[in-house]
Amino acid sequence: MGSAKNSNATRKARIEEMRRAERARERRSRVLTTVASAVVVGGLVVGGVVLVQSRSGDKQNTASDSAKGSSGDSGRWATGKDGVKTWTGKLSRTHVATKVSYPMHPPVGGNHNPIWADCNGDVYTKALPDENAVHSLEHGALWVTYTGKAKKADVDALAAKVKKTPYSLMSPYENQAAPLVLSAWGHQVTVKSASDPEVDKFFAAYVQGRQTPEPGASCTGGVMK
Repeated sequence: MGSAKNSNATRKARIEEMRRAERARERRSRVLTTVASAVVVGGLVVGGVVLVQSRSGDKQNTASDSAKGSSGDSGRWATGKDGVKTWTGKLSRTHVATKVSYPMHPPVGGNHNPIWADCNGDVYTKALPDENAVHSLEHGALWVTYTGKAKKADVDALAAKVKKTPYSLMSPYENQAAPLVLSAWGHQVTVKSASDPEVDKFFAAYVQGRQTPEPGASCTGGVMK
């Protein structure tokens, strides 16, 4: 009888010890789970902040890089049967205070300086900043450019024509593919000489032509005077 009681007491003691051990394991498990969860959440938060900052920085860098020196233009030339090239894509019109890299030379549109080059029959003997001349094109001006390879007689004859034509301007321009080039907003043509029939046609079509983004805008009071 005494032996049975002792056996029951021993069993109960062992069960109680097992229960205490189990409770202890559960407490340790809860603590470890809580700590692990906190670490994971903290990592996710930090990681998320870093990712957001990284993406934000990337967006800012991309926006900054795309704004610096960009003409905002996209597209390509399409050449008509008459030899006139027309820009078929987008020509941006944002005012910028920086130098602009244009996809065509001379440029026929794109982001440009807030101040235009005077274009009321003005003939310049020195090269113009592209950014100011493009603004003149936006006002509906026609821009005559020439290289050092152009014949003096042609340069003189075109200069005389420009001087008689409001909304036109002329300047030397070495970075072009031909000695004589005529440009308007979105359009351009190479001419062989001042007597080339395309000269009069181009003037008639594009001085304040339908392509003009800002018809009637001023061609005087610009930066060049």
